[in-house]
Parts: sequence; structure tokens; C-alpha cells
Amino acid sequence: MIFHPIPEALRRLRFRLILALAMGLSLVAQAGDARAAESGLPIPRFVTLRADKVNVRAGPGTQYPVEWVFERKGMPVEVIAEHENYRKVRDIEGTEGWVHQNLLSSRRGIVVSGAIRALRREPQDGASVLARVEPDVVGQLLACSGPWCRVEVGGYRGWLKRAEFWGVYPDEKIE
Repeated sequence: MIFHPIPEALRRLRFRLILALAMGLSLVAQAGDARAAESGLPIPRFVTLRADKVNVRAGPGTQYPVEWVFERKGMPVEVIAEHENYRKVRDIEGTEGWVHQNLLSSRRGIVVSGAIRALRREPQDGASVLARVEPDVVGQLLACSGPWCRVEVGGYRGWLKRAEFWGVYPDEKIE
């Protein structure tokens, strides 16, 4: 039997190929796990914070550091990705991070944006004003049809235009 040693360059190439194949198989397995763990709900979608203090992490798990803490129960956030029990969310300012799904609620909320807004009795520009709502005030989204949405803010139920708050998509209908 004749023994032919494998040249060093060929051994390195074979090692790199085996490593690349193993990494590729690992990524395929992880992608399969993520699909199996998905909620089946649409992405993106709006949800609200379930607690007064919600840790926002750099990645989807407790092994990732807490980057900041949300401190507004009921505040809407947009779910833009899912991984197992974690949801990647985006807030009104565009800041993104990962939150455990148990800290999110399917209830819908709003954040008033821009200027002071008139909360109206009816979904019409000339309708009487129930209250004036300041920017960054958090409320609950009740229904939307057309350009108007019924909301509850500070104990008042009335109507705001979609363009006056954040927490709903332009053509989304909510009943």
C-alpha cells in the first residue's frame, strides 16, 4: 500500500469546506426552528406594552443585554420580527429592540403625535371638541374606518384622525 500525504493547502481547503457546510446546515436548522416558533400573526403589526416596566434587549433572549426600559404601560409598539418567545419591536421614534412576548398585549393603543389634537364627539372636522390631547399622550384604539378612529384618552372617548396619532396603519380597518 502506498501512502500519499495530502498537501497542506488541500487539507486547509477541505477543512474550510467542511466548516462552511456545517455552518450552512446550522443556519438552515435555525431558520426551520424560527418558522416553527412563529405566532402565525402578521408582521408587522401593532401591539401594546402589558407592564409599566418592559426590558428591551439587544437580541432575542436573556443572554442579551438590556439596552433600555420602556416605562409606559399601554404604549403601542410595532412588532417587526419574531424569534421563539421574543418579539422585535419598534417604537414611535423608530428605536428597535427585543421584548419577551409575555410583556406584550394584543390590545391596541395610540400615541398622539405632532401638536395638540382635538378629540371630537363625532368623526367630522366640525364636530364639537370633547378634549384637547397633548403630544405623547397614550390612549386606547377602539375602532377605525376611513380617515377617523375612535379612541379613549384620559377617560374621554372620541374621534381622532389617523394622521394625528401613531399606532395604526393607513388603510387598516378596526372594528
